[in-house]
Amino acid sequence: MIYGYIRVSTDTQTSKNQKLVIREYCKRKRLHHIQWVDETVSGTKKPEKRKLGKLLAEVKADDVVIVTELSRLGRSLIMIMNILQTFIDKGVKVKAIKEGFECDDTIVSKVLIFAFGLSAEIERQLLSERTKMGLARARKEGKQIGRLPGQRPTRYKLTPYKRKIKQWLLEGRSKLSIAKELHVQWTTLNTFIRRQKLL
Repeated sequence: MIYGYIRVSTDTQTSKNQKLVIREYCKRKRLHHIQWVDETVSGTKKPEKRKLGKLLAEVKADDVVIVTELSRLGRSLIMIMNILQTFIDKGVKVKAIKEGFECDDTIVSKVLIFAFGLSAEIERQLLSERTKMGLARARKEGKQIGRLPGQRPTRYKLTPYKRKIKQWLLEGRSKLSIAKELHVQWTTLNTFIRRQKLL
Protein backbone atom coordinates (compact mmCIF):
# COMPACT_ATOMS: atom_id res chain seq x y z
CA MET A 1 0.00 0.00 0.00
CA ILE A 2 1.21 3.52 -0.85
CA TYR A 3 0.29 6.25 1.64
CA GLY A 4 0.64 9.98 1.03
CA TYR A 5 0.79 11.74 4.40
CA ILE A 6 -0.06 15.44 4.36
CA ARG A 7 -0.17 17.80 7.32
CA VAL A 8 -0.80 21.53 7.66
CA SER A 9 -0.83 23.37 10.98
CA THR A 10 -3.80 25.72 10.53
CA ASP A 11 -7.05 26.05 8.60
CA THR A 12 -5.58 29.01 6.71
CA GLN A 13 -2.90 26.79 5.14
CA THR A 14 -3.61 24.55 2.18
CA SER A 15 -2.54 20.97 1.59
CA LYS A 16 -2.85 21.25 -2.22
CA ASN A 17 0.85 21.93 -2.81
CA GLN A 18 1.91 18.92 -0.72
CA LYS A 19 -0.51 16.68 -2.59
CA LEU A 20 0.75 17.96 -5.95
CA VAL A 21 4.42 17.30 -5.00
CA ILE A 22 3.59 13.75 -3.84
CA ARG A 23 1.52 13.04 -6.98
CA GLU A 24 4.37 14.16 -9.25
CA TYR A 25 6.86 12.06 -7.27
CA CYS A 26 4.65 8.96 -7.52
CA LYS A 27 4.22 9.55 -11.25
CA ARG A 28 8.00 9.65 -11.74
CA LYS A 29 8.51 6.53 -9.61
CA ARG A 30 5.50 4.74 -11.17
CA LEU A 31 3.74 4.35 -7.85
CA HIS A 32 -0.02 4.01 -8.12
CA HIS A 33 -3.18 3.89 -5.99
CA ILE A 34 -2.16 6.36 -3.30
CA GLN A 35 -4.12 6.31 -0.04
CA TRP A 36 -4.22 9.88 1.31
CA VAL A 37 -3.93 10.76 4.98
CA ASP A 38 -4.62 14.48 5.21
CA GLU A 39 -4.91 16.44 8.46
CA THR A 40 -4.87 19.94 9.89
CA VAL A 41 -3.07 19.75 13.22
CA SER A 42 0.01 21.12 14.96
CA GLY A 43 3.19 19.07 14.56
CA THR A 44 3.78 19.41 18.31
CA LYS A 45 0.82 17.12 19.06
CA LYS A 46 1.71 13.52 19.86
CA PRO A 47 1.22 11.12 16.91
CA GLU A 48 -1.42 9.12 18.80
CA LYS A 49 -3.56 12.26 18.98
CA ARG A 50 -3.36 12.69 15.20
CA LYS A 51 -4.40 10.71 12.13
CA LEU A 52 -0.70 9.84 11.93
CA GLY A 53 -1.17 7.65 15.00
CA LYS A 54 -3.83 5.61 13.20
CA LEU A 55 -1.51 5.32 10.19
CA LEU A 56 1.34 4.09 12.41
CA ALA A 57 -0.98 1.42 13.80
CA GLU A 58 -2.37 0.29 10.43
CA VAL A 59 0.71 0.11 8.18
CA LYS A 60 2.22 -3.28 7.38
CA ALA A 61 5.56 -4.57 6.10
CA ASP A 62 6.41 -3.38 2.56
CA ASP A 63 3.99 -0.44 2.73
CA VAL A 64 5.37 2.93 1.65
CA VAL A 65 4.68 6.27 3.36
CA ILE A 66 5.50 9.40 1.36
CA VAL A 67 5.82 12.92 2.78
CA THR A 68 6.97 16.13 1.12
CA GLU A 69 9.46 16.68 3.96
CA LEU A 70 10.29 15.14 7.33
CA SER A 71 8.92 18.15 9.25
CA ARG A 72 5.42 17.02 8.21
CA LEU A 73 5.82 14.08 10.64
CA GLY A 74 6.59 16.24 13.67
CA ARG A 75 8.02 19.47 14.97
CA SER A 76 10.91 18.09 17.03
CA LEU A 77 13.80 15.86 16.00
CA ILE A 78 13.04 13.45 18.86
CA MET A 79 9.45 12.98 17.68
CA ILE A 80 10.48 12.49 14.02
CA MET A 81 13.15 9.96 15.02
CA ASN A 82 10.66 7.94 17.10
CA ILE A 83 8.12 7.92 14.26
CA LEU A 84 10.73 6.79 11.72
CA GLN A 85 11.92 4.06 14.08
CA THR A 86 8.35 2.77 14.44
CA PHE A 87 7.97 2.62 10.65
CA ILE A 88 11.31 0.79 10.25
CA ASP A 89 10.42 -1.70 13.00
CA LYS A 90 7.25 -2.55 11.04
CA GLY A 91 9.14 -2.93 7.76
CA VAL A 92 7.61 0.21 6.27
CA LYS A 93 9.54 2.44 3.86
CA VAL A 94 9.40 6.21 4.34
CA LYS A 95 10.24 8.63 1.55
CA ALA A 96 10.75 12.36 2.21
CA ILE A 97 10.80 14.06 -1.19
CA LYS A 98 12.48 17.43 -0.48
CA GLU A 99 15.31 15.89 1.55
CA GLY A 100 15.71 13.02 -0.92
CA PHE A 101 15.52 10.77 2.15
CA GLU A 102 14.50 7.12 1.89
CA CYS A 103 14.13 5.20 5.10
CA ASP A 104 14.02 1.39 5.01
CA ASP A 105 15.86 -1.56 6.53
CA THR A 106 19.11 -0.98 4.60
CA ILE A 107 22.38 -0.30 6.41
CA VAL A 108 22.39 3.31 5.14
CA SER A 109 18.97 3.96 6.69
CA LYS A 110 20.04 2.31 9.93
CA VAL A 111 23.09 4.58 10.10
CA LEU A 112 20.87 7.61 9.45
CA ILE A 113 18.46 6.53 12.17
CA PHE A 114 21.40 6.08 14.53
CA ALA A 115 22.53 9.63 13.66
CA PHE A 116 18.98 10.88 14.26
CA GLY A 117 18.91 9.08 17.60
CA LEU A 118 22.27 10.54 18.62
CA SER A 119 21.15 14.03 17.62
CA ALA A 120 17.88 13.58 19.53
CA GLU A 121 19.77 12.47 22.65
CA ILE A 122 22.05 15.53 22.39
CA GLU A 123 18.95 17.73 21.95
CA ARG A 124 17.39 16.11 25.03
CA GLN A 125 20.52 16.67 27.13
CA LEU A 126 20.86 20.29 25.97
CA LEU A 127 17.22 20.93 26.87
CA SER A 128 17.78 19.38 30.31
CA GLU A 129 20.89 21.52 30.84
CA ARG A 130 19.07 24.69 29.78
CA THR A 131 16.23 23.87 32.18
CA LYS A 132 18.64 23.28 35.07
CA MET A 133 20.52 26.50 34.31
CA GLY A 134 17.24 28.43 34.13
CA LEU A 135 16.09 27.06 37.50
CA ALA A 136 19.49 27.81 39.09
CA ARG A 137 19.38 31.38 37.74
CA ALA A 138 15.83 31.86 39.04
CA ARG A 139 16.83 30.61 42.50
CA LYS A 140 19.86 32.92 42.50
CA GLU A 141 17.54 35.84 41.74
CA GLY A 142 15.44 34.83 44.74
CA LYS A 143 12.45 33.50 42.82
CA GLN A 144 10.39 30.78 44.46
CA ILE A 145 10.54 27.49 42.53
CA GLY A 146 7.82 25.00 43.41
CA ARG A 147 6.01 24.82 46.75
CA LEU A 148 7.48 26.12 49.97
CA PRO A 149 8.72 23.46 52.44
CA GLY A 150 5.72 22.00 54.26
CA GLN A 151 3.27 23.73 51.93
CA ARG A 152 0.45 21.49 50.75
CA PRO A 153 -0.96 21.60 47.22
CA THR A 154 -4.29 23.37 46.77
CA ARG A 155 -5.48 20.88 44.17
CA TYR A 156 -5.39 17.10 44.36
CA LYS A 157 -6.02 14.28 41.90
CA LEU A 158 -9.49 13.76 43.38
CA THR A 159 -10.46 17.47 43.53
CA PRO A 160 -12.76 17.24 40.45
CA TYR A 161 -14.73 14.46 42.22
CA LYS A 162 -15.10 16.25 45.58
CA ARG A 163 -18.89 16.77 45.38
CA LYS A 164 -19.48 13.29 44.03
CA ILE A 165 -17.38 11.70 46.81
CA LYS A 166 -19.27 13.67 49.45
CA GLN A 167 -22.61 12.57 47.94
CA TRP A 168 -21.53 8.91 47.84
CA LEU A 169 -20.40 9.06 51.46
CA LEU A 170 -23.76 10.55 52.50
CA GLU A 171 -25.47 7.71 50.62
CA GLY A 172 -23.52 5.26 52.76
CA ARG A 173 -21.13 3.90 50.12
CA SER A 174 -17.92 2.37 51.43
CA LYS A 175 -14.58 4.08 50.85
CA LEU A 176 -13.30 0.93 49.17
CA SER A 177 -16.07 0.92 46.53
CA ILE A 178 -15.56 4.66 45.88
CA ALA A 179 -11.80 4.16 45.54
CA LYS A 180 -12.36 1.35 43.02
CA GLU A 181 -14.80 3.50 41.03
CA LEU A 182 -12.27 6.35 40.83
CA HIS A 183 -9.33 4.00 40.14
CA VAL A 184 -7.29 5.13 43.16
CA GLN A 185 -5.87 3.44 46.25
CA TRP A 186 -8.04 3.37 49.37
CA THR A 187 -5.33 5.32 51.24
CA THR A 188 -5.35 8.06 48.57
CA LEU A 189 -9.12 8.44 48.92
CA ASN A 190 -9.00 8.35 52.70
CA THR A 191 -6.31 11.05 52.84
CA PHE A 192 -8.32 13.25 50.46
CA ILE A 193 -11.50 12.80 52.55
CA ARG A 194 -9.62 13.69 55.74
CA ARG A 195 -7.91 16.77 54.27
CA GLN A 196 -11.10 18.04 52.65
CA LYS A 197 -13.11 17.24 55.81
CA LEU A 198 -15.78 15.40 53.85
CA LEU A 199 -16.81 13.31 56.85
